Amino acid sequence: MVQIQEDERIDDLQCKGYQIIQKPQGFCFGIDAVLLSGFAKVKRGQKVLDLCTGSGVIPILLAAKTNGEQFTGLELQEPYADMASRSVQLNHLEDKVNIVCGDVKDVKGLFAPASFSVVTVNPPYMTEHHGLTNLYEPKTIARHEVALSLEDVIAAASYALPVNGNFFMIHKPFRVAEIFRVMKAYHLEPKRMRFVHPYVDKEPTMVLIEGIKCAKERITIESPLIVYEKDGAYTDEIYQIYGN
Repeated sequence: MVQIQEDERIDDLQCKGYQIIQKPQGFCFGIDAVLLSGFAKVKRGQKVLDLCTGSGVIPILLAAKTNGEQFTGLELQEPYADMASRSVQLNHLEDKVNIVCGDVKDVKGLFAPASFSVVTVNPPYMTEHHGLTNLYEPKTIARHEVALSLEDVIAAASYALPVNGNFFMIHKPFRVAEIFRVMKAYHLEPKRMRFVHPYVDKEPTMVLIEGIKCAKERITIESPLIVYEKDGAYTDEIYQIYGN
């Protein structure tokens, strides 16, 4: 029996009957994690590392949607790592998904170099100077770069990947130039990008990026991903990504 704490709830992931444990007061996953799980490409037999895994939603969704062999989630905050581990147990995925409690900045002490074919990350979007810092510390750590920087994340991904390994990230459009600069500094060549728009006539609020380690320069800009129809309902593509 998986233990559920008094301040936790079980949510339906709407994919293969999988569920996830979350803290309503804490940082709950949003559509960005779901979109990243739909954007990432994982081939049969590959090993995947998800940085800043939080509740473990991305490894669990990738285990449901792909033929990857093993999925590892790395999470700094012990309460969230514990909660993610219990979600793995709840879905009987112990043979495919494991959660490691540790710091992205300590990746060299946690994993061997080039030991994952794919790295995914839904990192903190805001620097300390962007947006309002939530007074609830776990939310602050999840949303703002107070515990690690964009460079820390990309450096860790580059270390974990072999040549031609794939890196997938969701982030904010206003940081694209910085993201590309740091990726190139760590030999992760931007190869694919897709902007996410809330409505067809609105500016993008998120961007999905794929990089390949040590690849040649050439990027594909995919058609925009629109989240909502005019009436506020999800578009067909969003329903497909959710698995419905």
